Amino acid sequence: MSYSDSDSSSYGGDYKNFKQSTRERLLYEMLRSAKTGKSKSTWKVLIMDRLTVKIMSYACKMADITQEGVSLVEDLYRRRQPLPSMEAIYFIQPTKENVVAFLSDMSGKSPLYKKAFVFFSSPISRELVTHIKKDSTVLPRIGALREMNLEYFAIDSQGFVTDDERALEELFGDEESSQKADACLNVMATRIATVFASLREFPLVRYRAAKSLDAMTITTFRDLVPTKLAAGVWNCLMKYKQTIQNFPMSETCELLILDRSVDQIAPIIHEWTYDAICHDLLNLEGNKYVHEVPSKTDGPPEKKEVLLEEHDPIWVELRHAHIADASERLHEKMTGFVSKNKAAQIQNGSRDGSNLSTRDLQKLVQALPQYSEQIDKLSLHVEIAGKINRIIRETGLRELGQLEQDLVFGDAGFKDVIKFLTAKEDITRENKLRLLMIVASIYPEKFEGEKGLNLMKLAKLTADDMTAVNNMRLLGGALESKKSTIGAFSLKFDIHKKKRAARKDRSGREETWQLSRFYPMIEELVEKLGKNELSKDDYPCMNDPSPTFHGTTLSALTHEVPAAHSMRSRRTPTWARPRSSDDGYSSDSVLKHASSDFKKMGQRIFVFIVGGATRSELRVCHKLTAKLNREVVLGSSSLDDPPQFITKLKMLTAHELSLDDIQI
Repeated sequence: MSYSDSDSSSYGGDYKNFKQSTRERLLYEMLRSAKTGKSKSTWKVLIMDRLTVKIMSYACKMADITQEGVSLVEDLYRRRQPLPSMEAIYFIQPTKENVVAFLSDMSGKSPLYKKAFVFFSSPISRELVTHIKKDSTVLPRIGALREMNLEYFAIDSQGFVTDDERALEELFGDEESSQKADACLNVMATRIATVFASLREFPLVRYRAAKSLDAMTITTFRDLVPTKLAAGVWNCLMKYKQTIQNFPMSETCELLILDRSVDQIAPIIHEWTYDAICHDLLNLEGNKYVHEVPSKTDGPPEKKEVLLEEHDPIWVELRHAHIADASERLHEKMTGFVSKNKAAQIQNGSRDGSNLSTRDLQKLVQALPQYSEQIDKLSLHVEIAGKINRIIRETGLRELGQLEQDLVFGDAGFKDVIKFLTAKEDITRENKLRLLMIVASIYPEKFEGEKGLNLMKLAKLTADDMTAVNNMRLLGGALESKKSTIGAFSLKFDIHKKKRAARKDRSGREETWQLSRFYPMIEELVEKLGKNELSKDDYPCMNDPSPTFHGTTLSALTHEVPAAHSMRSRRTPTWARPRSSDDGYSSDSVLKHASSDFKKMGQRIFVFIVGGATRSELRVCHKLTAKLNREVVLGSSSLDDPPQFITKLKMLTAHELSLDDIQI
């Protein structure tokens, strides 16, 4: 069984981004390769399991699959109609259950399909291969038996998840289960390694090192998670070197493995860019947004589902823009549309739409059926931005957001929080909870014993809420308190990690919009990695890099002493700055960089965060790709919006509860 000979790496030929490479492997290396000999013109059935169907749906559209000759997509575990005249493609995980199900389909005198092309998402064990070979009736019916080594969800052009939704609980919870934790890490390592198998990349593997507070402190399993994961990935890569044809023998990229403790504030703080705030405030189901559209039969409005994804050009343009910037640009687009269309001007009775509100402009263009196709997407985003701005006003979110960022940068203190909670009793429970979680990560001592109970009463939070607060502060590096009465759990991340998470002074940089000072810690780490300035003491390498890698040797890496504070440095905001500025966040910048020449890209940088990544971190990877001229790919066990992350934090000490029991 061998890896396909088709070359899907970024070397040789045009550079393809991470998601493009994933998509092309699935479509061309898997589906198209089944078109051999007499079978080239026949339609096929595609059979997948619960995981691989998600892998496929994140990377490809149904139209793509159909174009490659697939007429029917089936679930491996559902009863299926026999189609003995058709050939089947199996894309499945290499588990015993799946192999047994496949053999059941294809063995005996009456197989479900004429022939089977089998592709496994990750390496299959010798035992299972032997099990397949034992069935003499199945062997002649197998057209291909290969390892695709592709077991991750490509959620973004530069992002993937390994679908380990319970990783935070299983690896960092208070009820230690080494067996469960090891199993979780093994699956995660295997799936991360398939990313490099898919892209034909061999990384220099670096990870956050575990450090004890002193010689007497025992390093816990939790503190060793990045180390153990790095070792697991490395073991998989060593096997790939021996089994995959044309797999690189020397480093072609870099991988940095971190855990959620590297930045405990990023998953909680309100992020003000369009993508993040949509998912935070609109209660989306994944990327699905449901809105009402006028009925074509003059009846009541109809509900319509749309996906906020990369096929939508307006979404791609605005997703990393500040919500205020996005709103302005949407108004400009509406005004421009009216100005350029004579029919719209006649209906409006004026020469342009400059005096109308965005909502009025939306109604105007919706009344012009001949322009409905052009305006649908624009109208959708006008509605979304309007809804978000309304929520911001009604919930007093701007003032809360200002306090959050002032706390993080040291411009506000604990007394300001007390004053805010006393004066703003109408702030929602969830927002008060998130505020206290930020406070806990900066002032953990304020939550010891009675102090924590008093804060809970002031904010009118439940004991369940305070569980999340306690778990948040301990995740960030505070020592476990034996005096605590609110159920803090025994996660002992050491204090050195707080020091490593210090935000450096970036006061020379100005931001375009208020409430955009906050930046995730990985921005600094990736920039240092790109410059060969990341401390090898704090972030050691699994492998000694080749002398030619980066044109430098390992000894050239800079040793840096961590700063003493965990606060982000102050960066002065100005509400408006010339549009020509290129900070990587503006819509102009996003568009410009989206069309940049990928052929000139340097070696990829991969960052993997155990315990969940955030949309702000994904945005930073897009920004740094342009800045460093290297594609920065973010990986994680999951992509979490604040409500999901809070639920997971509560689960760390709530073993008797299920995810459905906890309300945010």
